Amino acid sequence: MKRRVVITGAGCITPLGNSPQSLWENLIAGRSGVGPIRLFDASSFPVRIAAEVPDWDMAQVSRDLEVAGHWARQTQFAAVAAREAVRSSGLRDSAPSPERIGICTGCGEIYPDFQGWCHSGAAATGDQGFDLQEFLQQSRQSMPEDQDSFLEPGLATGLIAAAVHAHGPQMNYTSACVSSTKAIGEAAERIGAGEADVMLAGGAHSMIHPFGLSGFLRLSTLSMRNDEPTRAARPFDRQRDGFVIGEGGAILVLEAREHALRRNAEIWAEFTGWGSTHDAYRITDLEPEGRAAARCMRLALHQARLNPEDIDYINAHGSGTVLNDKTETLAIKRALGDWAYHVPISSTKSMTGHLTTACGAIESLICVMALRHGVAPPTINLRAPDPECDLDYVANAAREIVCRHTMKNSFGFGGQNIVLILSRYEA
Repeated sequence: MKRRVVITGAGCITPLGNSPQSLWENLIAGRSGVGPIRLFDASSFPVRIAAEVPDWDMAQVSRDLEVAGHWARQTQFAAVAAREAVRSSGLRDSAPSPERIGICTGCGEIYPDFQGWCHSGAAATGDQGFDLQEFLQQSRQSMPEDQDSFLEPGLATGLIAAAVHAHGPQMNYTSACVSSTKAIGEAAERIGAGEADVMLAGGAHSMIHPFGLSGFLRLSTLSMRNDEPTRAARPFDRQRDGFVIGEGGAILVLEAREHALRRNAEIWAEFTGWGSTHDAYRITDLEPEGRAAARCMRLALHQARLNPEDIDYINAHGSGTVLNDKTETLAIKRALGDWAYHVPISSTKSMTGHLTTACGAIESLICVMALRHGVAPPTINLRAPDPECDLDYVANAAREIVCRHTMKNSFGFGGQNIVLILSRYEA
């Protein structure tokens, strides 16, 4: 029999706050973290808005700023979120042996600073326009010798492990939008199987970069509402035109229940089940009937030993693209039957933006906060519901609810589906 897995702490860096409480307060108030892009000059791009982490201070990461300065922005987010998660859990004072602590993250690709290495590209651009060979030559000469190691998506895993002296299971998943949700599920499996007593799990990402923005533009997945940034992300609305890219990170402390009880830790919530399936359809499109996504929800319910009517809140993937929202709606109906019309559902991407590989970690933390406070956060900007998205999407204002069990849906590029069940802890 598998061991019970509980959540005993969390840390986060988000467009709406750098602590679970500040994030929660802004979500419940229905505030948007979307604004003009400031991380680079986006004036020539068709999309010029994003949900950035405001006023990020690298000094929060390390006293050795020379080293931290080489870390990618997302690596910095993961390091600080992990530090705060450990602090909030009380593990600093009562950690198990290093062999019983593991790290599982979902951190995505890191983009190199070509422009910085090439002195803003001046020498690579002459009277004849961009010179690729000159650009590559300058990159080779200007790139710091150790820079390649700092571009590894799994770097955050190693840095966190070193910081907390974790010698147990370690892994990083780069699986598009399900990455950090998968990391949490896999971390829970390691604890349940007895391979670790504590796992730090979550993820971080920042694709607010010329390459990241260009990729999503080529896929036609981004909202073009540059003139009204706070109203741009509008999941399930008939006038939605795509998501807003965001950035940030979150780390949860997962722990074997008996270990948490032995050290008198505060238990925030319990991980009770999860599911994993694949559409096997297309790289970017969801299978339009939502069959695999629905099966994923049913698998999570089965592992949690719950019925559909036991679910009190769903944090939807809710990206805000036309196809995703209506397919997720259909999948929820397939999985939950008549209860789909009664359960409160929200897409908090309407406020945080889409944090790509980190979105599942942030949204799992939001589920934990919903359990702790008995409130369903809203889906803002939902003014004209799409007739094909006809479920209760908690439009525009937070709602008090009885919250015992939550479902977190993550559906990613490549047809990947991960669903978590997080529950109120009961002894």
